[in-house]
Amino acid sequence: QVHLVESGGGLVQAGGSLRLSCVASGSIFNSGAMGWYRQAPGEQRDLVAAITSGGITTYADSVKGRFTISRDTVKNTMFLQMNSLKPADTAVYYCHQEGYDNWGQGTQVSVSS
Repeated sequence: QVHLVESGGGLVQAGGSLRLSCVASGSIFNSGAMGWYRQAPGEQRDLVAAITSGGITTYADSVKGRFTISRDTVKNTMFLQMNSLKPADTAVYYCHQEGYDNWGQGTQVSVSS
């Protein structure tokens, strides 16, 4: 199983930006879809954005126009650029290999008002 490691979370004020990274231990970004999910305390884990092996992207309505998912297949890294952050974006963000029970450990994003 390919190991996924997220980084880039932190504390930011509303309106600020963060860039999350997900590094994979193997070459998986060309073989299937990948996604970013988030889970707030007491809430379910929800899809934030996904990217297919062909580069097609999808976003949750709540982040459209603010977040951008991308990947570097040479470096086996996926990114989530998050702009205009809101307190409602506060959650643990997870990297996921779609179609597999393969998750990263998560990175905390906290947005203060």
